[in-house]
Parts: sequence; C-alpha cells; structure tokens
Amino acid sequence: MALFEAREIVKTYDEGMKPIEVLRGINLSVEAGVMTAIVGASGSGKSTLLKILGTLEGPTSGEMFFQGENLTKKTDAELALFRNRSLGFIFQFHHLLPEFSALENVMMPGLIAGRSKDEMAGPARDLLALVELDHRTSHRVNELSGGEQQRTALARALIMQPAILLADEPTGNLDSRTGNLVFDLLHRLCRERSLAALLVTHNMDLANRMDACLTLKDGVLAG
Repeated sequence: MALFEAREIVKTYDEGMKPIEVLRGINLSVEAGVMTAIVGASGSGKSTLLKILGTLEGPTSGEMFFQGENLTKKTDAELALFRNRSLGFIFQFHHLLPEFSALENVMMPGLIAGRSKDEMAGPARDLLALVELDHRTSHRVNELSGGEQQRTALARALIMQPAILLADEPTGNLDSRTGNLVFDLLHRLCRERSLAALLVTHNMDLANRMDACLTLKDGVLAG
C-alpha cells in the first residue's frame, strides 16, 4: 500500500462566465523514502496541486489517502492535526516569523501542537545543527541569508518528524551553490529518515536528480 495516494483530483475555479479547470484528474502515488519532482510551465497549476496534496485547499472532486485513510472525508480540525503531525512544508518564500529567532521558528510547529519550549528546544537545536546552522540559533530572520533562511525552513519542516515533505520551489530564490546545498540536504534526509518528498521546481537539473520526475501539463500528470 502506498504511503500517500491521490485519485482523480479535479480543481475548478469559477471565474466569470466560464469555470476554469486547473486540474483535470490527477493520479499520484507516493512511497516512503522516494523523492518526486513535479515540473511544468508557469501557470500550469503546480502550486495549486501542492496545496491540495497538503490539504491546505480542497479539491473540487477526487480523493486522497494517507496510510489507507481517506483524507477527503476528514473534518477541518482532523486535517489540521494531520498536517501538524504528518506533513512538513517548505515554501519558496520561507514564511518564517521575523520577530522570532531561528531556534524559535524551528520550534513553532511543536509549540502550536501544545508542546513546551523545554521539550522542543533540544530537537530544534539538533535539526539546526543538521542543516549546519547551530551557530545561528539566536539570530532573527532578517539576520540570516537567503540560504540560511531556507535551511531554517527545512529544519522547521522536519521538527514534527513528518512522513511526507512538500516543497514549493525550495531552491527558486537561491544561487546555484546554495540551491545545491539545500537539495543535497533534502536528499540525504529523505534517505536517512525514509521521508517521502514532493518537490515543485522549475530547475530541471535538480528534477532529474530525483527518483521520479512528473510533468503537469493540461491539468494532468505524466511521467
């Protein structure tokens, strides 16, 4: 059984007189420890697909399953719990909280889940060390470089030990050297932790280094 599965996902937006069908029947199966790239032209619906797979937005129709459980039948509260416990998100623009330090940002998902600062501080420090930022734990977001911010976001995405990592253009705003560093970290962590990873990217060099590469075109995915 696949770790995560999407079946016939359709997404339609009502824009004026004619509905716009962005996704037209997406089928996707995700296995533990496998890195999958999703590529496609700008405006093809890649970010929309990632939001739906991450249950941040609902599909117009279709179903999604995690470890055999039908996510599309869960309540908003149940989906929020699922996201907190089982998913890690990395966004192109980080979405770090500027008023907090790198350490506090990494701890945040645990604090939101009701865990104490004492409980989260150790794992957060370990993850910052893992992404080579143990010397930057007390620095605020505006004191970190773009690459350091993205590595902080990666550590935050891993703090709850998720089963699936979703990343939207995780190297899009980075120079090639820093982008490769972030990708190499992702690759190593997926192998070491049996993480399933879905990465939306326009960087074909990185996409071709992953286990699988799918193209989103005309609302459907093709290998």
